[in-house]
Amino acid sequence: MIRIQNIYYMLAYAFQVLHEQGYRSIATEDFNNTADLCAEILIRGIGIQIKRGLYRDYIQQTEQMSTIRGRIDISETIRSQSLQKNQIVCTHDEFSVNSHPNRIIKSTILILIRSDIAKARKKDLRKLLIYFNDVEETDLHTTDWTIQYNSNNQTYRMLISICYLIVKGLIQTQKDGTTKLMDYFDEQRMHRLYEKFILEYYRREYPQITANASQILWQLDDDMNDMLPVMNTDIMLIYGEKILIIDAKYYTHSTQIQYNKHTLHSGNLYQIFTYVKNKETELLGTPHEVSGMLLYARTNEDVYPEHTYRMSGNVIDVRTLNLNDDFTMIKSQLDAIAKLFFNINIG
Repeated sequence: MIRIQNIYYMLAYAFQVLHEQGYRSIATEDFNNTADLCAEILIRGIGIQIKRGLYRDYIQQTEQMSTIRGRIDISETIRSQSLQKNQIVCTHDEFSVNSHPNRIIKSTILILIRSDIAKARKKDLRKLLIYFNDVEETDLHTTDWTIQYNSNNQTYRMLISICYLIVKGLIQTQKDGTTKLMDYFDEQRMHRLYEKFILEYYRREYPQITANASQILWQLDDDMNDMLPVMNTDIMLIYGEKILIIDAKYYTHSTQIQYNKHTLHSGNLYQIFTYVKNKETELLGTPHEVSGMLLYARTNEDVYPEHTYRMSGNVIDVRTLNLNDDFTMIKSQLDAIAKLFFNINIG
């Protein structure tokens, strides 16, 4: 299990805007489930956005009109026999709040109102709906979540991301076709949030460390690289001559069982070893020290991995992060990693 409060802290690192004044008190509130938490984040965020003004965009409209506006749709004018009513069909752009991001937000609000969240939050969401009267609903299961952000709608990035997590990570379709919201994000969404949280933690708390999700090139003996997979790391930390490649893993089961014996997932170990050795080869001839780590989110299992291996001259560390601990303990575990591999303290 994961403390709901810790999911907020993870989101706060993934989305830096949640560190701002309007959101900070969320960390001290109690939530029944993740949907309840997401609802509160949206309530705060939408309220702030309303004060700034809802994002407007040019929306194409086609309608019968008595005067020309925009472009005349001749074929539709003839088909609809509009001329008999002394009208023509015109297509024009209208600067409207009925923009795609606002449709997503309104539709997500309606889902939350029908879900198992606190009555007080449902009331707050209904109040916010008033500002979306001119906004249409959209089918969130088929909608395009790819939004081009710019200076006019940049403040929507976190709001749309929370809506996406609700729709893709919490909604579960029942056998009878109805839907309900789960208490936690699904494993895929939690995996991505877990990765993002660890990366952003080191970026924020250790500015002296270069933290990126870097790509590692295959160190080949010739130019033949057809069909080789891309090696994208979850987290690569660089400080001076030392490099730590972290592969963050969020699984229901952090180990596999063969013949009643717990072992590491072989694919995970092969992957991190491949990352480390290719990075090691890339840096030959320069001072360096490359290490790797499998950092599992701890589950409810009785056995969990905590080992340090030395393989072909490199350290491969395997450990778990207990997301059900108080967040100060989680920070301490992440700080201990920086201390162990780079001999530096926070800040």
